[in-house]
Amino acid sequence: MPKPSRPAVGPPVPRAARSLRAEWARLAEPLGRGQPGFDPSTVADLPEPARRWLVHAITPGTPLWRSVTLTMRGKIRIGAWRSFTATQVIAPLAGYVWAATARIFALPVTGFDRLTGDTGEMRWRLLSLIPVVTSGGDDVTRSAAGRLATETVFVPTMFRRATWTAAEEPDTAVGTWRIGTDAETVRYRLGPRARWPRCGWTVGATRTERPTVGTRSERQSRPSRSSKASRYRPSSEPDGGGGRSARTPASSSEPR
Repeated sequence: MPKPSRPAVGPPVPRAARSLRAEWARLAEPLGRGQPGFDPSTVADLPEPARRWLVHAITPGTPLWRSVTLTMRGKIRIGAWRSFTATQVIAPLAGYVWAATARIFALPVTGFDRLTGDTGEMRWRLLSLIPVVTSGGDDVTRSAAGRLATETVFVPTMFRRATWTAAEEPDTAVGTWRIGTDAETVRYRLGPRARWPRCGWTVGATRTERPTVGTRSERQSRPSRSSKASRYRPSSEPDGGGGRSARTPASSSEPR
């Protein structure tokens, strides 16, 4: 049986998020060490698609980590498609910080999207001085909560914090997450021969949307949080569909 990897030291707080050092440290704290590891029998009562995904994604004995740190690179639309690099910390239920650097005519644009302390915000500056985007308020917070709910897919070890139900569609499970004061419902849909879910989300009981992915990127999760690290390439399509992942040699399946 493969042994779970030892926790690795995460990357330093990105320059773009240095004003959020305390929030970053709180989200990135490697909680889960020293507790019982993942036991496949604990998902026996979940809907079959959820069981299939979780048993595939989490090696038995892996600590039930509560956060993940991702590094990524790709293209982001700022007028035109421009190269970027980014680091993100995600802690389901608690929040996330996505900090990135892009360039416009060789000039750096740095900033972050965040959901911390039940507050969403976007702050981006040219040359670290000139405001490019500054946004907050209830709408941004609700949008950030929906984003966090869909990105729970990167932290499968937090599965116990969701309420799981079966969906009418085949190969689909529904997970409901309590984020702030709202219930965020995510539909995890898997291809019949794959185990990597494609997600849509519902806010409360009335509004259903597909998450819009504003970047073309590769995301590399650190194996300290999940023993089967994977690369995820979100689709640039508005409906969030078509994302593909390329697993490490520890897994041989090819998502479709």
